[in-house]
Parts: sequence; C-alpha cells; structure tokens
Amino acid sequence: MKTITETEALQRAASYCSAAERWRTEVFDKLQKWNIPCDAIERILTYLEREGYLDEERYCRAFVKDKYRFDKWGRRKISQALHLKKVSSACVNRCLQEMDQEEYQQGLRKLLEAKRRSIRAGDDYQRNAKLIRFALGRGFEMNEIRACLPGLKEESYPD
Repeated sequence: MKTITETEALQRAASYCSAAERWRTEVFDKLQKWNIPCDAIERILTYLEREGYLDEERYCRAFVKDKYRFDKWGRRKISQALHLKKVSSACVNRCLQEMDQEEYQQGLRKLLEAKRRSIRAGDDYQRNAKLIRFALGRGFEMNEIRACLPGLKEESYPD
C-alpha cells in the first residue's frame, strides 16, 4: 500500500468532509485506516475544525434531521447513535430539543398506521403489543407511542 503524506491526507480528509457532513471520529477512523501517525492526525483534525470542515453542532443537526425524516428513527435511537459517535451530550440534547414536536408526533402516527396494515394479530391487544415493540425498536418513547395508538384510523386495520 502506498504511504500518504500528511499534506495529501489533509487534502483527502478535506475532500471527504466536503462531500457530506462528517464528525471527528469518522475522519479519525479514516485517517487511521490510511496509516497516518497519531500526531499528524491531531494536526489534521485541528485544522479541519478551525477551517469549518468539522462542526459538531452542524453535524448533529444534520444527523438528527436525516435519521428522523428519512430513516424514521425516534429520539432515543438517534441519541444512542450520536453517543456512539462521541458527540457531546449537551449538543445532542440541544439538537433533539429543536425537533418540531408536531412533525415528530405526526411522523410516528404515520409510521404506526403503515405498520398496522401489515400486522396480523388475533385481537387489538396483540396488534397494539406488536406496534409498541416496533416503535420501541425504532427509538420512540413509550409515552409518545401510547399517545398515538388510540388515534390510529380504524380503516388501517387489515381484514
């Protein structure tokens, strides 16, 4: 494997960050994969943060927005994923607070209605238990799930 100089690594890392929002740990892992020395990695990461390629707040907002809107994840799953990426808890909490509560509830309601159509269950109790497990797996909180269950449309029941 060809060795990469620190300047080349910096250029590649900047390009990598320009393509999509990245966080420090992702770039760190990429640089380690390229066999860049640890002291050079720190200099590169510092440069990228100083020049605005890496921004924790911006990354966290984009991550929350994308995971909720496109992957239909709940707050708990998003929070856990960001924790694994070593994003600060304060930043995660701020970004989760910025989510539109009405849009969040509406999204959960639509998700549960769509899932309800595909569930086969003997009675409402079993159907609701399956819906609750599904929504918990997606990272939604129990109180939010329970608030949405009674309001689901009756026509969404399978025959």
